[in-house]
Amino acid sequence: MTQERLLEKINNRKAEIGIIGLGYVGLPLMLRFCDEGFHVTGFDIDPSKVNSLMNGVSYIKHLSSEKLKNLISHDPPLFEATSDMSRLGRMDCIIICVPTPLNDKREPDLQYVENTAKVVSENLRSGQLISLESTTYPGTTEEVLLPLFEHNGLKAGKDFFLVYSPEREDPGRKDFTTKTTPKLVGGMTQNCLKAGSAMYSRIVDSVVELSSPKVAELSKLLENIYRCVNIALVNELKILCDRMGVDIWEVIEAAKTKPFGFNPFYPGPGLGGHCIPIDPFYLTWKAREYDFSTRFIELAGEVNTTMPYYVVQKVMDALNGCGKPVKGSKILVLGVAYKKDVDDLRESPSMDVISLLKEKGAEVIYNDPYIPVAVSHRKKFRMESCELTEDILQCSDCVVITTDHSDYNYRWIVENSKLVIDTRNATSGIKSANILKA
Repeated sequence: MTQERLLEKINNRKAEIGIIGLGYVGLPLMLRFCDEGFHVTGFDIDPSKVNSLMNGVSYIKHLSSEKLKNLISHDPPLFEATSDMSRLGRMDCIIICVPTPLNDKREPDLQYVENTAKVVSENLRSGQLISLESTTYPGTTEEVLLPLFEHNGLKAGKDFFLVYSPEREDPGRKDFTTKTTPKLVGGMTQNCLKAGSAMYSRIVDSVVELSSPKVAELSKLLENIYRCVNIALVNELKILCDRMGVDIWEVIEAAKTKPFGFNPFYPGPGLGGHCIPIDPFYLTWKAREYDFSTRFIELAGEVNTTMPYYVVQKVMDALNGCGKPVKGSKILVLGVAYKKDVDDLRESPSMDVISLLKEKGAEVIYNDPYIPVAVSHRKKFRMESCELTEDILQCSDCVVITTDHSDYNYRWIVENSKLVIDTRNATSGIKSANILKA
């Protein structure tokens, strides 16, 4: 199939879209293509995810099961999920949205990208467009994907089209959506860029064309590094302000009044999600290839990693002030999601806070209306949410707020608790003697 034919199918919304990886990136992307009338096939190696989706059940809270059912029951269906990777050969456009974690040595773990690329290569045919959206180090598209795809004699820009377009999902965000967030696209060739831009322009309001995949890969990392470093800065200042007897939250609010030259960042119990705790270290690893040390990234990671320890120390100090040791104390943690009003547990610092408190002998339970069961195989963590009742609050020696969910009635929580440690400023509007800021 020629490039002209591919562009014609994209522009007429007749192109078959295949999305590999049906998680926090792949599913919102699928919905956007379906909203624009494209037929989408979702690919995932997890049969439980495929079965759930084909039964019209969304496993991501902010993505509606009702909408999913409507897509499946549409005549003809706009979406289907499968684990049969041989069907990739039928797709006109293939988008890779698989995880890119770190290994135990804090180095990039590209096994999911590499394994997926091998499967795509086995099914690659002339005229297909492949886009990698997984966050990764600069050079991945060119150094890892391109050789696999050209192995059988096909050439990028002539026989198939290869681009990198980083995901910019932010679960739970209300002011920007997949549609309204500008899409970066970097192509291996101008023909690749043209095909990638044509596809994404069907589903987003603005496409930003870049000179190469490497620029797009590094742009994504810069976005996350910017946040990582600035959060580390304000976390460090929080600890200093605590020692100085200054309210860091009042300081930030004061600085925000300047209409230029300042963007507010906020302290917390640590970093969660995939982007900020993990992605910056993809660049740290790649920089070593150029005999370069990314000192700001390493320092920011060090500061942010220590925050759960700081929170636990504040809990110990508060309990000590009440004449109670942490060992044997009953502690209720409110919120294990990594951010407000989502069911996303990835890299949540709340799990570290709970684990550290348990190591010191505390009896710890948690409540989170979005996460009934908290599981992290990497952190060897599994707990079930308890019911949030007046009795639970009154029986707890300390309540630690780690995630400020909108569902929580903080005034009621404070009124029925002996001691509240607030790590997220969720109760900033409530005046009570038994609230301490961590």
